[in-house]
Amino acid sequence: MRKSWTMAAALLLTGVIAGCGSGAGKSADQAKEGTANASAGTVKKIVVGTGTAFPKICFIDENGKLTGFDVELVKEIDKRLPQYEFELQTQEFANLLLSLETKKIDFVAHEMEKNPEREQKYLFNKEPYAHWRNKIIVGKDNNSIHSLDDLKGKKVLTGATSAEAQILENYNKTNNNAINIVYQSGAAKDSVNQITTGRVEATIGADFSLPLIDPQGKLKTTGDDLSEADILFVFRKDDPEEQKLADDIDGAIKELKADGTLGNLSKQWLGSDFTADSKK
Repeated sequence: MRKSWTMAAALLLTGVIAGCGSGAGKSADQAKEGTANASAGTVKKIVVGTGTAFPKICFIDENGKLTGFDVELVKEIDKRLPQYEFELQTQEFANLLLSLETKKIDFVAHEMEKNPEREQKYLFNKEPYAHWRNKIIVGKDNNSIHSLDDLKGKKVLTGATSAEAQILENYNKTNNNAINIVYQSGAAKDSVNQITTGRVEATIGADFSLPLIDPQGKLKTTGDDLSEADILFVFRKDDPEEQKLADDIDGAIKELKADGTLGNLSKQWLGSDFTADSKK
């Protein structure tokens, strides 16, 4: 079946810098089932929530096209799951999880980091498609900040509902709200302007994200890793259909890893292969 792609109308330009099984692909039974369902005309439509303002991840290019690492990965997965038809719907990052909860979308594709807080509320698929490390990001001439303790009394930019916001909020819970958290209202690339103009002192971002949002090298990472995590898709919890969708997507991701497609997508969009945990 020839798949069609549609994108929802609301292209709201907000975002953030940013939240292994055995076998190498779908089983023969899974593949047969998917093909049979597609042939029988029982293809299920799946609405995928993503954003528009995360450079190289999910963004609008110079031709007005929605593209990026997560977007193109979703399209590759769709090709390998004939029992589904994926439709990309763009939203503000801060609204994605609420839209998932209210069943406006079926899963989230926006470099979502798995952490304990999110696991309490949401289902994640099991096969990571990226792995990242979060670090403090400051201006290139700033040599005074190396840790969260150094951010006490300072303004730090982050995206609402992001994994990076969770790091700052958790720190504040045990340190009398010592960090002045500024929740981002602009696109990810606005972080460079906010830091270089002194409106905020720092932000937190994934290791791969800095050259994407700051190609001119006005910022730098500093200090030790604050956290590291697998990047996965997010689904509704305690929903059998969502669990099946997540399992099917895991099978497709295994195929994409095995044939090199996933690594190549990472190199194309992120400049290096961030698709595996280096500890494994």
